[in-house]
Amino acid sequence: MRQTSSSLVVVANRLPIDDSVAPDGACEWRRSPGGLVSALHPLLRHTPATWVGWAGGTGPAPRLPDIDGVRMHSVALTAEDLRDHYEGFANATLWPLYHDAVEQPVYHRRWWEAYQRVNQRFAAAAAAVAEPGDLVWVQDYHLQLVPGLLRALRPDLRIGFFLHVPFPPPELFMQLPRRAELLRGMLGADLIGFQRAQAAHNFAQLVAKVLGLPATDRRIGVDDRVVRVGAYPVSIDTAEMAALAGRPDVTARARRLRHDLGDPQQVILSVDRMDYTKGIEQRLKAYSELLASGDVKVRDTVLVQVAVPSRERVGQYQILRDRVEREVGRINGEFGRVGEPAIHYLNQPFDSAELAALYRVADVMAVTPLRDGMNLVAKEYVAARVDDTGALLLSEFAGAAAELEQAYLVNPHDLEGLKQMLLTALRAAPDDVGDRMRAMRTHLHRHDIHAWARSYLSALDQTGSLVTRLGSTG
Repeated sequence: MRQTSSSLVVVANRLPIDDSVAPDGACEWRRSPGGLVSALHPLLRHTPATWVGWAGGTGPAPRLPDIDGVRMHSVALTAEDLRDHYEGFANATLWPLYHDAVEQPVYHRRWWEAYQRVNQRFAAAAAAVAEPGDLVWVQDYHLQLVPGLLRALRPDLRIGFFLHVPFPPPELFMQLPRRAELLRGMLGADLIGFQRAQAAHNFAQLVAKVLGLPATDRRIGVDDRVVRVGAYPVSIDTAEMAALAGRPDVTARARRLRHDLGDPQQVILSVDRMDYTKGIEQRLKAYSELLASGDVKVRDTVLVQVAVPSRERVGQYQILRDRVEREVGRINGEFGRVGEPAIHYLNQPFDSAELAALYRVADVMAVTPLRDGMNLVAKEYVAARVDDTGALLLSEFAGAAAELEQAYLVNPHDLEGLKQMLLTALRAAPDDVGDRMRAMRTHLHRHDIHAWARSYLSALDQTGSLVTRLGSTG
């Protein structure tokens, strides 16, 4: 019999803390543009929870204090684990495969062995901290084996799995040498959540084809159990972002930023992790060609490209950074003037207040990934536009496009189409921009982080006790 006072155990690759601890020993949430931490942080402040994850670094797992009332339980990783599990199988095999093989996935047997080993360690940690009948919510592609491993250890638990990245079509997933094991690992969950309905469909097709199990897009039969499958698009704390963007200090900072940019007529902003899936190079090429044709002039228009460092030890990412920085230098050298660069390029992380100020500055927000599970930056921009201004240029291949239908949608693989849609966003009439933004903001207020959590956890939690406690968060 499950307890009516179930608590939540989140199992994710990383703990939501800074890489460094303050001199007084305090830890804080590590907030980054987009991503899992930004999504779950508001939820976990309002419910009893434990977070199981890696604290960063190698060696023994550190003992950490509670943060915002959330218990932190760290999992140790060795240098070999970091190289072969995280940088290897997770980010050089699964990540490119799940993002349309934009870069060629790499397969090594030792990477798979490390992936198994680390997933077993995470499953054991979750089994150790969970109370009888708790809900365990396993997150993302790094830990796809954990649901099955955890079910074998703790069949009393209610297990959910959520994939934040896209799930590929069968013809791509079938390339994986250990495809059946990954599918079985996910099927250890009671509920498997995806960002989009198409991903759930892809998964059901693969389960039927590879494992021969009876499967629909909503239900899969596994032995004597039924695993439920569905789309639960992740969101943000819309009210929190709107309040932040409306703060007097953030508004003042936005005015200073625009002045520092030379008070241009229009500012285009992009905020991405430095990743080959984000379409940064395609965006730079389109902007360069618009400058060359004279459709965009440096004195009137400025592009601010924020590229947050990411996976800097992975070779593909080092090469990408070099290419991006070389292209930015070429464009500035060819089209910029003294004191008037064509592109303001920032390869650094920003805190939430600075991001909110940047969002307030941007007349056009260009979010053009080649493939993205959701892209919370697009939603953050919409939430921050408290005056209902601003044009969102959004890739059709971001999960957010299924919800933010009023954005200026574009195929980022089509260079001419990207150029024309960027010009359309820059030249759009204020009434059209306002109508689109109001519609998107209305949607986000109805479908925020709290609605996402309630939707997923109400499907997972049969007692309803946890969801009842979450009701006060909205």
